[in-house]
Amino acid sequence: MTSADETPVRVGVFGLLGSGNLGNDGSLEAVLGYLRAEHPEAVVDALCGGPEVVTARYGIPATRLHWYRGEYRTALRAGAIAAKGLGKLVDAFRTAAWVRRHDVVIVPGMGVLEATLPLRPWGFPYSLFLLCATGRLFGTRVALVSVGADAIGNRPTRALVRWSARLATYRSYRDALSRDAMRAMGVNTARDEVYPDLAFALPTPRAGGPSGPPGPVCVGVMDFHGGNDDRARAEEIHRRYLDGTTRFVRTLVEEGRAVRLLTGDECDAPVVAAILDAVDSPLVTAAEAASLADLMKETAAADTVVATRYHNLICALKVGTPTLALSYAAKSDALMAEMGLAAYCHPAREVDADRLLERFRALEKHSAELRRTLAERNLAAARQLEHQFTALTTALFPAADHAHALREAP
Repeated sequence: MTSADETPVRVGVFGLLGSGNLGNDGSLEAVLGYLRAEHPEAVVDALCGGPEVVTARYGIPATRLHWYRGEYRTALRAGAIAAKGLGKLVDAFRTAAWVRRHDVVIVPGMGVLEATLPLRPWGFPYSLFLLCATGRLFGTRVALVSVGADAIGNRPTRALVRWSARLATYRSYRDALSRDAMRAMGVNTARDEVYPDLAFALPTPRAGGPSGPPGPVCVGVMDFHGGNDDRARAEEIHRRYLDGTTRFVRTLVEEGRAVRLLTGDECDAPVVAAILDAVDSPLVTAAEAASLADLMKETAAADTVVATRYHNLICALKVGTPTLALSYAAKSDALMAEMGLAAYCHPAREVDADRLLERFRALEKHSAELRRTLAERNLAAARQLEHQFTALTTALFPAADHAHALREAP
């Protein structure tokens, strides 16, 4: 509780939240759950991509991340280019003013230190740098919590990401590969820890499991065009991914299997539409998931899951459903290995339906064993995240941590 003469701690959450990516919003939900449980006195608001969505869904005030509303549209005309350039200057002042009003700012999960998907340095990397630099300037503690990172080739992006990490008060990563990548880019990670993705802290719906009626095969798809270094062959990669995934779905349907298509971002809808059009069968349906909780319910009701998006994988693994990853980045391989399913990965850049089916049949053959493994790994992940939140309180809320210690003392 906060006494009458004390000012409540002011906490900001920052990122591309409320913008249609379910994984990002799931990370926010996990952090808000931690704050409401451990620091109910905190006054929380957001600087984010979709403020209207964040306010409506999570009940906290929110401010738009970018002054220029066309930030993530390609600027072709002179007026749009000028407006985008002006927006960068305006955002520097807007971000500084927002940061200055807070005691703590948390960046909840997300791949904020990576470029595994197409990314321009003057987009989110610039925004993150503004946050961390102004946090250091005004003495606001900035925490990058269970974030993803990778080694970045583009020099301006790498520089912005490296300095953002260096300027943060607290850093933790969602896998060891991320920490290693930041170390390789010149960040001192000696005090940085690795914890599971924040989505593992969310409530888990009751699993259907093999004891009930046969469930569908959930296939999580993605509007995948490769990463930052694949721009020259982006369309070829996308065509191969879509063709291979469609062939896989068609084969399952020909065998009489029900298929449930999942997405993780609004931009994935055209891929779902293309598969539904190519495989014209009542056995293929599309889920309309609005949150990670919805995705977890879908994957809990499935016999098996084949998924591309990172948080589609997490949802399936968290509910204990045997899962095969269409892996587009090292983070997916690392996650699958951590959960005991390293053998069940297939490259998203080269989807071969025959090889994918072979891996899928092996997955189903070992289903019971894999469910036991996932149950054990999920218990371990939950314990690790409890430690993460304790460490976060110590780093960001020293007064609250001291008061807690006094209450616990004999």
